[in-house]
Amino acid sequence: MPEKLLEIKNLSVAFGRGAECVLAVDRISLTINRCETMALVGESGCGKSVTAHSILRLLPYPEANHPGNGEILFGGQNLLCLSEKEMRRLRGNRIGMIFQEPMTSLNPLHTIVRQISESLRLHRGGRSRQELRRRAQELLELVGIEDAARRLDAYSHELSGGQRQRVMIAMALANEPDLLIADEPTTALDVTVQAQVLNLLSDLKERLGMSVLLITHDLGIVRHHADRVAVMTGGRIVEVGGCGQIFSAPSHPYTVKLLNSEPAGQPLPCNEDADPLLEAENLKVWFPIKKGFLQRTCDYVKAVDGVSLTLRPGESLGVVGESGSGKSTLGFALLRLLPAKGRISFAGREISRPDFRELQALRRRFQVVFQDPFASLSPRLNVAQIVGEGLNIHRIGTPGQRRQMVAAALAEVGLEESFLRRYPHEFSGGQRQRIAIARALVLKPQLLVLDEPTSSLDRSVQAQVLDLLRDLQGKHNLSYLFISHDLKVVRALCHRVMVLHQGRIVEEGPAEELFQHPQHHYTQTLFAAAFN
Repeated sequence: MPEKLLEIKNLSVAFGRGAECVLAVDRISLTINRCETMALVGESGCGKSVTAHSILRLLPYPEANHPGNGEILFGGQNLLCLSEKEMRRLRGNRIGMIFQEPMTSLNPLHTIVRQISESLRLHRGGRSRQELRRRAQELLELVGIEDAARRLDAYSHELSGGQRQRVMIAMALANEPDLLIADEPTTALDVTVQAQVLNLLSDLKERLGMSVLLITHDLGIVRHHADRVAVMTGGRIVEVGGCGQIFSAPSHPYTVKLLNSEPAGQPLPCNEDADPLLEAENLKVWFPIKKGFLQRTCDYVKAVDGVSLTLRPGESLGVVGESGSGKSTLGFALLRLLPAKGRISFAGREISRPDFRELQALRRRFQVVFQDPFASLSPRLNVAQIVGEGLNIHRIGTPGQRRQMVAAALAEVGLEESFLRRYPHEFSGGQRQRIAIARALVLKPQLLVLDEPTSSLDRSVQAQVLDLLRDLQGKHNLSYLFISHDLKVVRALCHRVMVLHQGRIVEEGPAEELFQHPQHHYTQTLFAAAFN
């Protein structure tokens, strides 16, 4: 018989009390054996992350509580009965965790080396600063960060989304834990790095005798890397079994539905002869590298290096490439959120150097949906204030009319008007992304820059968001600059695809033609990792 490492028995988690109590996890039981990878899958909001946070007792108190007689047994101890001091000895030491949203999990005021070293200092004291720095560099190299020595003194905002995720993995592995809880560990990573990171986790699992609780919406990852699978919906586990059994002969209808949820469909027809809505010519975004006491510029990071593009009304242009290739930087430069050299034209009007008032008036015509919906939604504002903020800034309508516009925008993205008074932390990742889309749509823009809008969503919710984006595009003739590392999603939505590598375009063309016959070796490598 396999040796049990973690055993969850009859666990329930509720938020709130009395009439407003919401049961997020409902009497679940789950066992994780030593040296195995258990995958926990299900739709956004089904209780996967709540279950993971319950193990380490990271849920807010007293908002979250555990009704009933549930237990979480780790090494024979019930974690729900341990003191906070005893839990601190376990967290980051015997149990490590990779959090879902690296930008909000990393401290923006501390360097990467300090954040990785923190766990080592707390649990493995007595090391010198040089030893801590050397170990931090080893961990960064282990998770595939290039030029690790230079990245040690960087801050989280200086790294790409994928690099931040790899830093989170390095922090979780610092003390070689017995159990690693990986909550969407490859969400922000491109397909080639996904494979590297997952192979790394598998190797470390074997070498360290580590168990892994893998929470993911990517069933392809589950198929290749999990030993057993637990399927969760509505706060309950409806099916548990070996990986082969779940994929070949699922017994529960929800599992069947989940396995059949893959990005599908075709981009809507668009007028290829229409005048361009957005044009960029020889766009460059170079970040200076400064050294020495006087901080003189010695070199540049060429994040975007001579990119030109055209986007027509009603057209979707997919921008793909590895993490750090310049995709998000390009999107922000086009929106004038980053300084850039080169010519940018919107609706026949050059916007490369407009004054502040002119640019502010234009902003309602092009909007952005950011990669991390939790970080981009203010925790101090409710949904009505978040979605209505642009209407207030541009002074559109009366207060009553603005409320109606906000409610209409929520309805367009499939959310109820009752959500208006709730705050971002009360929603699942998929619901937060819909709120972010509603905030962009309420101003009736012509162009949406979508920066990894489906990266944090499970496959079934991805399909819903893709259908939503297609419907909105057909209804409002929207143009999309769609930035993504998920090539299956890009194929289902985009008319044309541009492949970026180290800030330069290596290949571009009609989407289906590019997917069928990629010419550049980098594109071939990227597509092979995504579709094999």
